[in-house]
Amino acid sequence: MILFLLGLVLFLGVHLVPTFPAQRADLRLRFGENGYKIAFSILSLIGLVLLVIGFGEARGASWNPVLWTPPVWMKHVVFLLMVPAFILLVAAYVPSRIRTATKHPMLAAVKLWALAHLLANGDLAGIILFASFLAYGVYDRISVKKRGALGPLGGKRGTLTGDIIVVVVGLVLYGLMLKWGHPWLIGVALIR
Repeated sequence: MILFLLGLVLFLGVHLVPTFPAQRADLRLRFGENGYKIAFSILSLIGLVLLVIGFGEARGASWNPVLWTPPVWMKHVVFLLMVPAFILLVAAYVPSRIRTATKHPMLAAVKLWALAHLLANGDLAGIILFASFLAYGVYDRISVKKRGALGPLGGKRGTLTGDIIVVVVGLVLYGLMLKWGHPWLIGVALIR
């Protein structure tokens, strides 16, 4: 449980730093732009590794009761929600009209991913993990709007070609995760 919670606090804590512009600016001055980015990346990676290991251990732990069991049909809702989540994830990094329309597709992808997984997981650790990411996504989207942050591509506008690339790559990544990625990374087969 300690690894799980430490990883969650570290990963989300690091990602909350940009929501406080004055503190972020102070850190960038203190460590330099590259130093800040390197520290952000290293701490994020450490948090993610601790989170993944801790969540893996939590799934079978005695402290992790099942609070509710999702109905069988819920997996179809989750599969459906994950399609736009993958498309939006790709849109965060490819100039497209999808990105322009959604403004912050990465945060939309995080919120969809978290909601879908919250619906699919009724154990305490799952609820803590996915509710935390959903809350983070909502909070950060509000923060981004207030700060006027533009995301990794800035104000770059997209085209129809970008839309096609986003949808095709998003669907390919979705298929790969569905068939091989989820069992390999998470240890849970989604389709047999």
